[in-house]
Amino acid sequence: MNEEIKKLSKASHKEATSKWKKIVSEYQKPSVVRASWQVVNSIGPYFALWGLWIYMSLGLSLSLWWALPPALLGGMFLVRVFIIFHDCGHGSFYKSKKANNYLGFISGFLTFTPYFHWRWEHSVHHATSGDLDRRGMGDIWTLTVKEYLESSRWRKMSYRLVRNPIVLFVIAPIFLFLVLERFPSKNAKSREKRSVWLMNFALIAMAAGLISIIGFLPWLVFQLAAMLMASSCGVWMFYVQHQYEDAYWVESEEWDYTTAAIQGSSYYELPKVLQWFSGNIGFHHIHHLSPMIPNYNLEKCHMADPFFREVKSMTLLGSLKSINSRLWDEDSKKMISFRELKKQLRKEEDDLDGAASRKAA
Repeated sequence: MNEEIKKLSKASHKEATSKWKKIVSEYQKPSVVRASWQVVNSIGPYFALWGLWIYMSLGLSLSLWWALPPALLGGMFLVRVFIIFHDCGHGSFYKSKKANNYLGFISGFLTFTPYFHWRWEHSVHHATSGDLDRRGMGDIWTLTVKEYLESSRWRKMSYRLVRNPIVLFVIAPIFLFLVLERFPSKNAKSREKRSVWLMNFALIAMAAGLISIIGFLPWLVFQLAAMLMASSCGVWMFYVQHQYEDAYWVESEEWDYTTAAIQGSSYYELPKVLQWFSGNIGFHHIHHLSPMIPNYNLEKCHMADPFFREVKSMTLLGSLKSINSRLWDEDSKKMISFRELKKQLRKEEDDLDGAASRKAA
């Protein structure tokens, strides 16, 4: 696969684009039937689990602990709802632009994410993924080894804190969806900003309605547990799809869209049940190659050409190693851990000491 990528890198951009556009064009056609069924089997169960908790809380007067099983399962369905929201943002879920926008707002409402604002930020992610000179929007904070070593003590501490697994996969996800998504970016246009305030108003109205029915704590426990499950899973998926040892990072002048898609986005081979809940987003190399392919066609596209099937997969167990991918090493062209950096610095120090000793002798 690496040899294929090297050949692809040497090919002209025009040739590469023409080749892959021809392959993926067949899978860019949305299906009303498949899309609508996905809405039913994703949003429907989430509503049903909310209904079950309302019945358990009011009809059976069960303790708050009983909210956790349906809430955590509801969080898994929210991951799937977010993939629908994600596809609507790309305009790939339905053929109709209006249908995508309406469903995008509804699914964004369920996942606490303003549709137009997120769509704008995510488009930047697709246009810059793997570009060292255009980091900072729609991605996870990533420093190179050189940048880290030249950073102040405070910046190093901040970076290590953000990269701590508890912060990155538990605290940050819920903070992102409950707090950060409530405020528009200063660079956003008026429509994107309005979408944030409209979503905030809708969420307040929804919360007020549910609280009036079941009370504050029953609402809070279910909603918080569901969002924690969904946001943690979502951030984990996003992380392993772009943060792994052989990830693609280059400067702007070397950046190529096709290479960034194939080499800079992982193929996350999950057990079928997790693949279903995650809406096939594990075929992330296909998605970045063509965001216009709806999630229900990603696997078919992956299987359609030998090149895609030769992509090295990342398993669920194997993906755990990516937790240690903290810094981009410009020399080895790999993501490395803080421990590996420490070893490198110690080796350099030993080499310098050895050279000094030989010179003195």
